[in-house]
Amino acid sequence: MITVMLIDDHPIVRAGVRAVLDTATHVTVVGESASGEEGVAAAALLSPDVVLCDLRLGAGIDGIETTRRLRALAAPPAVLILTTYDRDVDILRAIEAGAAGYLLKDAPTVEILGALAAAAAGETVLAPELARRAGALRHDPELTKRELEVLKLVARGDSNRDIARALFVSETTIKTHVAHILTKLGVVNRSHAAAVARERGLIE
Repeated sequence: MITVMLIDDHPIVRAGVRAVLDTATHVTVVGESASGEEGVAAAALLSPDVVLCDLRLGAGIDGIETTRRLRALAAPPAVLILTTYDRDVDILRAIEAGAAGYLLKDAPTVEILGALAAAAAGETVLAPELARRAGALRHDPELTKRELEVLKLVARGDSNRDIARALFVSETTIKTHVAHILTKLGVVNRSHAAAVARERGLIE
């Protein structure tokens, strides 16, 4: 029997997930929480095998920090992120925080139940496409703080001259930063850089 706990700030969503899990004879839901803080405290008492946790949890800590705290417990449960968000940076952050897997809420029931079994057995659960994207992001050279500042202004549509004025540097310096950004992101123009940066969660 696999014992499971749910952490999601939406009662209707928790009820829906619970209904899905109740269809399986080998799964028992032992608890629910509406926030990360409550979830960590409950997990410390209930010792579930697996925690299904949303990425966004309203006020308080998010699913990434919740995962980190759950994995730091004396008897840490496996954690599966179950969310509607599939940004590359979120997937990578979840894995680095110790999540056993990352699932989307529209995943088929059989996929969710299979992921629970795999996570309970100590396996990592990540769809091939999500794994590929997270791996690619992990190997991207990291943008510097200044490059991120420039990238945000590029995405806003500012010209090199506008960015230079905003950051009190020369236009040549901005051209150099933009060249480095394009190289690091593996793109050929400014609009593509902005699109990739948004997809990966580097900018809003």
